[in-house]
Amino acid sequence: MSPRDDGTVGTEHCRTDAPAYAERLRSLEGARWKRVLDVQAPYRWNVRRLGLGRTLDVGCGLGRNLAHLSGDGVGVDHNAASVAVARERGFQAYTPEEFTAAFAGAPGSFDSLLLAHVVEHMPEADALALLRTYLPYVRPEGKVVVITPQERGHATDATHVRFCGFDEVASLCARAGLRVVNAYSFPFPRAAGGVFPYNEFVTLARTPAAS
Repeated sequence: MSPRDDGTVGTEHCRTDAPAYAERLRSLEGARWKRVLDVQAPYRWNVRRLGLGRTLDVGCGLGRNLAHLSGDGVGVDHNAASVAVARERGFQAYTPEEFTAAFAGAPGSFDSLLLAHVVEHMPEADALALLRTYLPYVRPEGKVVVITPQERGHATDATHVRFCGFDEVASLCARAGLRVVNAYSFPFPRAAGGVFPYNEFVTLARTPAAS
């Protein structure tokens, strides 16, 4: 359940809702060098500086960004094994069915929506449907943050089905009725995306104002 020597992932992990995918995430996360160097420090800083408030983290995985949100987040993920790990770590996380039941009748209850390394795993139509499912839970003029991998990172996971750069994410946001207010490369300039697998596109958008 580990990545191949070249850093890519085999086809046995092509279902992001499978228990093996959650185990792969756990294995990658547990690498000793990552813990020693605290490699999440810049990404934690980046999430916190966005001032997201109470955040709905869609595709929360094992809870990495829920940890960055310092307890002010709720996660949802279609991988039940990932949700179980997130709960073990003390985070509030749900499968989609559980979330719908728990938050029925609670529109606008979040300040922000976060989709980190999610939309590249699905065709555009599915990504749009996912956004439209959870946007009603975000308050008017709330924030929507979409984070996607750049070229090298995109190539390292066989579950990635569509490259989502600035243009693709901007198009997705526009189709969902969102207004993009900022887009930047992180943690390094855009040129690093071809060689550094952890360079990301970060897009910040806003939901419409109340009618």
